[in-house]
Amino acid sequence: MNSGADIAGLRVTVVGLGRFGGGVGVTRWLAGMGAKVTVSDKAPAADLAESIEQLEGLEVTLHLGGHDPRDLLQADLLVVNPAIGLDSPLLQAARDAGVPQTTEINLFLQRCPAPIVAVTGSVGKSTTTVMIGEILAKRFAVHVGGNIGRSLLENLDDIAPNHVVALELSSFQLAATPAVRISPHVAVVTNLSPNHLDRHGTMAAYQDAKKNIFRFQRGGDMLILNAADAEIAKWRVEAPARVDFFDPAAEPFELTVVGVHNQTNAQAAWAAARQFGIDRTAAAEGLTAFGGLPHRLELAAEHGGVRYYNDSKCTTPGGAISALEAFEPRNVILIAGGYDKHLGFDALGRAIAKRVKTLIAIGATRDKIATAAEKHRVEDMPAIIMAEDLAAAVDIAADSTNKGDVVLLSPACASYDMFANYRRRGQAFAELVGKRIRKAAT
Repeated sequence: MNSGADIAGLRVTVVGLGRFGGGVGVTRWLAGMGAKVTVSDKAPAADLAESIEQLEGLEVTLHLGGHDPRDLLQADLLVVNPAIGLDSPLLQAARDAGVPQTTEINLFLQRCPAPIVAVTGSVGKSTTTVMIGEILAKRFAVHVGGNIGRSLLENLDDIAPNHVVALELSSFQLAATPAVRISPHVAVVTNLSPNHLDRHGTMAAYQDAKKNIFRFQRGGDMLILNAADAEIAKWRVEAPARVDFFDPAAEPFELTVVGVHNQTNAQAAWAAARQFGIDRTAAAEGLTAFGGLPHRLELAAEHGGVRYYNDSKCTTPGGAISALEAFEPRNVILIAGGYDKHLGFDALGRAIAKRVKTLIAIGATRDKIATAAEKHRVEDMPAIIMAEDLAAAVDIAADSTNKGDVVLLSPACASYDMFANYRRRGQAFAELVGKRIRKAAT
């Protein structure tokens, strides 16, 4: 399919602009291709201000504060935001009416002229994707995007066949890829643990969506699996292409980012990069340039011998466990809790009881997390405190520290009960910490 001539003149409705801007890139691209674009979102304009600002100057019709069925049923094409379930009654009505549907990532997969290496998994996707980009940039022109927060559709004219594209792909994005029957040239699966069960319903459905990353590969393609993840390792028998493994316990790389989990991410990244002829020495050079990603175990501040880490991107119990393992036991004051994705917290409770000095539980899941920690608590460790909001949690944490302690925001949950997205939650944490430090200094 060509870059976009088939789009010109079509009445296209983007279903879901998103507070997080998930529909912004594709809306801009569609308008640039000459489509007659309508954006439909159930949220009011006030909640979408950041996304709307990025559309300024474009000939785009905005229908916000609710979906008008006519925008879907009278369109020539629907482009559906991954955050909207494919089983939506409105989308089903549009299918029944014969209106074609696609997604931003499918439009890109159909048009990308360069080989794609894509990463999925329950945790570590973003970091692994950027690490791959850093390594491959030693030899290739590399374009990094996908679920990491950037659509590459607007960069199609700059992507050549001898370049490499690195994509992070979520289960929501992958759920729609069977419509185009395309999987990446190199597919990486970092790990697998329960996530997004509020959307997928069952672990089997979640896994099935993830498997689309390799389901449509061909003989010359490569699937890379985590050798230490027994469930993922079984997927090799379903692979239509070649299979390679990465070993999280292999010789470690010298990294500037903390945590055993980042060594795992680095091993996955090198396994992908070596498919493009990159040796370990070159991989090590690329990895030393990686300084971490915002809101992913990001050092927000250090004051009085206390370090404050923003791990707001952590939206799963497994991710929070990995974050805890990056620090010495019993000097971590953990702020955790948020929107309920219907995940179990027993393993996190066990890790909290073993490693945490003080748990400060917030958000819709605070009772569940506190109960899980209490179940595994030994004597009076850790202390368990409930906080009304993030501001109160930061104050409680700061009042609980001693020199050498770590205050860690690693929520283990999505942000939607209190914040529009994890970025705003992380920014709020950093601002609250900064305010507290400034107050202490006066």
